[in-house]
Amino acid sequence: MSTRDSKHESQGASDPQEIAAAAERLKVGRLVAFPTETVYGLGADALSEAAVGRVFAAKGRPSNNPLIVHVDSIAMAKRVVQSWPEGAEALAKAFWPGPLTIVLPKADNVPDVVTGDGPNVAVRAPKHPVALALIGAFGGPIVGPSANKSGFVSPTTAWHVHQEFADADVMVLDGGACEVGIESTVVSLVGSPRVLRPGAISAAEISAVLGVKVAEGKAKTSGLASGAMESPGQLASHYAPRSPAILVDAAKLQKALREAEGPCVVLGPLLTSLPRQHRVIPMPMDARAYASRVYAALREADALMPAMIAIVKPTIVKGAADEALWRAIMDRLKRATAE
Repeated sequence: MSTRDSKHESQGASDPQEIAAAAERLKVGRLVAFPTETVYGLGADALSEAAVGRVFAAKGRPSNNPLIVHVDSIAMAKRVVQSWPEGAEALAKAFWPGPLTIVLPKADNVPDVVTGDGPNVAVRAPKHPVALALIGAFGGPIVGPSANKSGFVSPTTAWHVHQEFADADVMVLDGGACEVGIESTVVSLVGSPRVLRPGAISAAEISAVLGVKVAEGKAKTSGLASGAMESPGQLASHYAPRSPAILVDAAKLQKALREAEGPCVVLGPLLTSLPRQHRVIPMPMDARAYASRVYAALREADALMPAMIAIVKPTIVKGAADEALWRAIMDRLKRATAE
């Protein structure tokens, strides 16, 4: 088996020696990619302006797009915020470690580069043993935006990260495939609670913990520094493959394929009636399985360099238990296919 294939199929977990070496790398301001339950993150010392700057440079990330600070405990979270309200305590106890990011006013020790020059910081404790071990070994908070070039498909395996960055630039800790597969829910506790980015934890679940209605809506820039974003994941085009991609109703798929200028890849239900030049990557019908699979499927489709990637819109049943997760998935699909 080639080195490439070995990386692609790896399901292992990084050992303590690798984690210790990665922590030492962070301490001298270098970059380490690490697994979380959502996607792989590109890690650096969250309190070092120079180290965080290397993350932005490596990704080609817009400077006004804030980063999430990853911690291993509530105690560490308190080190990067001005205050820790009861709501944050309740949410952290309910959902951490896990795919929930909490936005609060930042402490003075957090460099402005982390927050895109905004006044607030996004913080979460990831639910992955390798991520938590790395933060613990490092002894402090680390930033962790998705470990890919900015705007493109997020990585959910170590091999995806190896495709993006040279080994000399980024050390990669392998923790297997990410279980959740899409980025965390982001909730702001600055003012009235609001979900700024949907994810696996729904606004309804957050509302149940806080005991108040949690709004869902677009992040805002009013009251922030010029051009600052209130949350990661707000770019209109994001999570996108390099090949042209569309989001299409199942009933309109055949028409879209007829109009395509070459072979296409379809992400959706397994279809047998497509012309032979097109290829189908079957997608799960279950929301959790779909979320876990979607970024890897987009990368597989992109690698085939098709004339077009056609993503069949998933069916969302209003009031169903999985409605919120499907809507979070649709948020990613719309951004992945934005022109």
